[in-house]
Amino acid sequence: MSKIAVILFPGINCENETARAIESVGMKADIVRWNDTRNLDSYDGYVLPGGWSYEDRIRAGVIAAKDPVMNIIKEEAEKGKVVMGICNGCQIIVESGIIPGLQDKVQMALAPNKNPFVSGFYCTWIKIKNFSKKKNAFNLKLNEGEVMNVPIAHGEGRFATKDETLVRYLLANDQLLFRYCDETGNIADKFPANPNGSLINIAGIVNKKGNVLAMMPHPERAAWMRQVPGMHSNGESAGPGRKIFESIREYLK
Repeated sequence: MSKIAVILFPGINCENETARAIESVGMKADIVRWNDTRNLDSYDGYVLPGGWSYEDRIRAGVIAAKDPVMNIIKEEAEKGKVVMGICNGCQIIVESGIIPGLQDKVQMALAPNKNPFVSGFYCTWIKIKNFSKKKNAFNLKLNEGEVMNVPIAHGEGRFATKDETLVRYLLANDQLLFRYCDETGNIADKFPANPNGSLINIAGIVNKKGNVLAMMPHPERAAWMRQVPGMHSNGESAGPGRKIFESIREYLK
């Protein structure tokens, strides 16, 4: 059975539901404090869940990104182990430079949302599309072009960069795994299909190896159909977000 460490920084608040989603697909999940690095290398993968690490002071995720535990996670990722950052975890991974990982430095940021109706924190259900044409650790159970209904809940979720060439590299490398879209899968770069103004509708980016993912939406909050709006009668059956965790399980096999 694959073992996943759910890294708990001060201020993280999605660790329990993330662990439940991991265990729903038959993997073992341990919630591991950021300052307990004993035997951390014994895990097969690492998930950084959502929340407000260090109160998001300075900007979201930047303090946690400088913590020594991130050096260990980076080393383990280079060995091919799975690393996924969700929401605040996404911000931490991007601020650490692990994503997009094309250079040994920070190349992107998660900027404040741009939304015509809400200033700051925005929480809603949105659609994301599996945009990648090649398989990686997170889309093995997804069809090419599959559209998923998952929630977002963030104030700084807009992927942004000043490097005009970076987006071309990400597209050429097929690193843009998830992009915001409308009901039909059309990647419309306007609200509400793009809920936060993210650069070319980016919702999730993988590294070149395909074993690290930084995504702003919350798949663990769509792991059961009872969580999905209008689908409550389906109860305990698997929700759309669970496919990402199932893909991790299959990759680790």
